[in-house]
Amino acid sequence: MAFDVLDEHEQGELVQKWLRENAMSILIGVGLGLLLIFGWQQWNAHRAQRRLDAATQYDVFVADLDKKDFDAAKQIAAKLQSDFGSTPYAAFAALRLADAASARGDLATAHGALEYVHAHAGVEALRVLGGLYLARVELAENKAEDALRLLDGLPALGYAALRDELRGDALAALGRRDEARTAYTDALTNLDVNAPRRAMVEMKRNELGGGEKKNS
Repeated sequence: MAFDVLDEHEQGELVQKWLRENAMSILIGVGLGLLLIFGWQQWNAHRAQRRLDAATQYDVFVADLDKKDFDAAKQIAAKLQSDFGSTPYAAFAALRLADAASARGDLATAHGALEYVHAHAGVEALRVLGGLYLARVELAENKAEDALRLLDGLPALGYAALRDELRGDALAALGRRDEARTAYTDALTNLDVNAPRRAMVEMKRNELGGGEKKNS
């Protein structure tokens, strides 16, 4: 028993000695740990505040669009891109701005907004959708080659019917009628029987006739 008591005493002495020798390191480690915890909490609070600020700006943007104040909405969309580009609100605002600009015939603004979505949206599906809408604007700008190049470079991530329809539009604009008919047929394959766009795609395909005659 005496041996056991002496062993425990020695262990206690060793622990105290180690604490004395490493007191500063322990204090520094505890301090750093507290700083990290505080910093993490501050960072989360900062991110939450930024999301709230971005949501507030987006609400003002939507209100301006509803009031038909396009210039004010355009300025807020630009602010969302420059100050809150890491939030989804910047891409959502750019999509809505592009839609409003297209309705006004302002293809340049629509083009720029959709380029932003295609390049910077944080979700790949949203980037693809931005690219598809950008191709549609390029077709309206008589840039069929650019539109086709963009469509062929997009990843195969949903929106198959829209992609094939736009490819058909680009190919038809370039006079490649047989390829356009194939693209429209592919679009119809990916459209539900009762889809609203189905009649329009069928009309586009039918307008191409039976295809080009081959030179002998």
